[in-house]
Amino acid sequence: MPLKSKASRSGSCLVAMTLSLATLITACGSDGNADEAATPPSGAAPSEVTVPISAAQVDVVSDGAEPREIVRHQPPVDATQDSILTTSSQVSQQIDGQPPQDFSSPELTLPLSVRVADADGSDQEAATDSRTIELVLGDADTPDGTLDGALSHSEGSGVDLTVGPNGAVTALRLQPAADAPDIARSAIEQAFYQAVYRALPFPETPIGVGAQWTVRQQVTSGITLDQTTTATLRAREGNRLTIDIAIDQKPQSDVWMLDGEAGSLNIDQYTMSGNGSMTVDLDKPLPVDGSVSVGGDQHYSDPDGTTRLMQSITNNVEWGTP
Repeated sequence: MPLKSKASRSGSCLVAMTLSLATLITACGSDGNADEAATPPSGAAPSEVTVPISAAQVDVVSDGAEPREIVRHQPPVDATQDSILTTSSQVSQQIDGQPPQDFSSPELTLPLSVRVADADGSDQEAATDSRTIELVLGDADTPDGTLDGALSHSEGSGVDLTVGPNGAVTALRLQPAADAPDIARSAIEQAFYQAVYRALPFPETPIGVGAQWTVRQQVTSGITLDQTTTATLRAREGNRLTIDIAIDQKPQSDVWMLDGEAGSLNIDQYTMSGNGSMTVDLDKPLPVDGSVSVGGDQHYSDPDGTTRLMQSITNNVEWGTP
């Protein structure tokens, strides 16, 4: 079956499936647990959505200079923070010689009130030394008029992050405000799903300035990706650390199996990489400053090679302080 017929049925779904950090939340297929959990039936109250985050493997490349110590990003219970998360995605898609289409997501600015709590203890082994980071959404902002109007009903929405003592996020739980429209819920979910896969765990061994380590993690976005983050501790002043970050994503397979038994696509080219930096205060639950941008080009073709899909994607995540 040629790709063109599949693409015409799927439209923006094809794009959403390749947005590297959004698909588990906003899955656009007709089936799938993530889609059912994220979108309640018409008239139903918004439900809490819990998204497990894949385990991160941390390996030290270089210990860095003396003095060295084990870094624990474990702020005290009841610690608070005011934070701002800003995200955006630029997406351009072209099928064969057709004009390119823009599926970009507008910049979204989320002011957050943050508090540290104990882990809920539902899994005692996983909860050991973990923290639950409770975030409450303030007055969100975006230049998109339609989305901005929908966001006005989302103030007070909750987000919980389960975080280990090394800073690794192990679970994401979203609690939308009762009146939040689906368009606002989806945008907020995408923003946090991007953010958690830019979170940076620390090694279990002592490190000093100049230390370098890698974080390997699986990211599922229609295509299963292996994400490698290379972190370098550039500076440290007390509990304030500045870390340079480089990210690279590679597909585990050269074939993309489409949802809904829609067939498959050959992955002819896949590049997705980027860099940035983060400043972390070990006494605060979220980064106090920093930004990371990841982007690249993807080329796909149907099994017969008669139709080609080309995409260019850039995802941006930024943390700041009001």
